[in-house]
Amino acid sequence: MNDFSIPFDRVDDRYLIRECISGNRHAQKTLYDTYAGKMMGVCLRYATDRSRAEDILQEGFIKIFNNLDKFRNEGSFEGWIRRIIVNTAIEHVRKEKYIMKHVEIEKAYDITIDNNIFQNLAAKDLLKLLQQLPPGYRTVFNLYAIEGYTHKEIAKSLNIKEGTSKSQLAKARYTLQKLIKEVETNEKVLEQ
Repeated sequence: MNDFSIPFDRVDDRYLIRECISGNRHAQKTLYDTYAGKMMGVCLRYATDRSRAEDILQEGFIKIFNNLDKFRNEGSFEGWIRRIIVNTAIEHVRKEKYIMKHVEIEKAYDITIDNNIFQNLAAKDLLKLLQQLPPGYRTVFNLYAIEGYTHKEIAKSLNIKEGTSKSQLAKARYTLQKLIKEVETNEKVLEQ
């Protein structure tokens, strides 16, 4: 192992990647420490609990370290890491064989959603509510609303129809709206 005079927290991603590929444990720890916190947040949005999120994170970082040589410095390194973590989360959803409830798309369009209700919610509170959603709703909501996937991309990733993706999103929003209203009602009761 080489002795480096420059601390890893002051080097660019390219240098860090090269050192990780060469087997430098200090560089590998630095890479993990740099990105694990943010990626844990991603994992928590897809998992039902912290333990499952940690499993996704661990598996995702194994893939990251095994594929570092495939990163071509095109786009952001953090974006590349995030994509691997999201794909790992999707794989976990598939492995769990969660059955997504299918709602006819016509019925999904009849659901009235107040989008302003999400604006007053703290991120940590939204995360708790997301974890209460059925897996199908949660996965589609995350992919569409947070990751920016199209319904076509979601359908392909999850091996479902586009209409199912759209209905899952509508039901997720509707369910979140109901959960938020329940939280607000409970807070008002506690204030009295």
